Amino acid sequence: MNIQGKTALVTGASRGIGRAIALELAKNGVKRLLLVARDRQRLAEVAAEIELLGVEVVALPLDLSQLVKVNIAIAQAWRDYGPIHLLINCAGVAHQSPFLKSPLPNVQQEIAINLMGMYAMTRIIARRMAAQKQGTIVNVSSLMGKIAAPTMATYSATKFAILGFTQALRGELAPYNIRVVALLPSLTDTDMVKELQWFKWVQPTTTEKVAQSLITGLEKERSEILIGWQSHLAVLGQKIAPWLVDRVLLMAAPLPENKPKRYRRLREAGISN
Repeated sequence: MNIQGKTALVTGASRGIGRAIALELAKNGVKRLLLVARDRQRLAEVAAEIELLGVEVVALPLDLSQLVKVNIAIAQAWRDYGPIHLLINCAGVAHQSPFLKSPLPNVQQEIAINLMGMYAMTRIIARRMAAQKQGTIVNVSSLMGKIAAPTMATYSATKFAILGFTQALRGELAPYNIRVVALLPSLTDTDMVKELQWFKWVQPTTTEKVAQSLITGLEKERSEILIGWQSHLAVLGQKIAPWLVDRVLLMAAPLPENKPKRYRRLREAGISN
């Protein structure tokens, strides 16, 4: 996809990966950016930064869990600013907790924003893209959409769902000349993950690298964009020796269990395999 002169909408644009993607799109010649996020002040700050690059910006402070408001706002934006050529669903939240201790409100929020918010936004935009017979949709999943991790059960579930949703839409929307792409970052150094306990041995990537990889992937028309050598190694390991990946994840996860017991279970698992 050539993004020059196009109009793009980015959700989760006030911080982290969404902000980096919006800036990278502006640097690479996008004509107009519609930025969606809950935080009105931070969204305005990002919009002001992008305007300095000579790109038209429309800030849309929206909570993606408020589906009716989102539908009305996007319909009005399409009417006022014209067709959207590129949708990037980046909004998301992550809560870390052992499953048996996960607070239900956190689980509900992850599902509402990561999954239902993305679904609703895609439904609104895809229908209009289908009418114009043109468009590209990027759904930001995660390496955890390929390999689930202990203490991140709900987050992993939403990211697996996003990947499945993306794969299904790819075939359904192809007759309408709409490309559907999955972006799968590994651990990325953002405000959101600073509140989490990181997994051992994982080297975080930067938001800038994720954004640059997206632009490259769009130019090369890739259907999945996996970022970082660790991600490629993990996915390859999952195909060749999934039991080994399970072992490594259990050892790396910030679980409060007694380590000797964990290692004994791992050895027993290895014997059974």
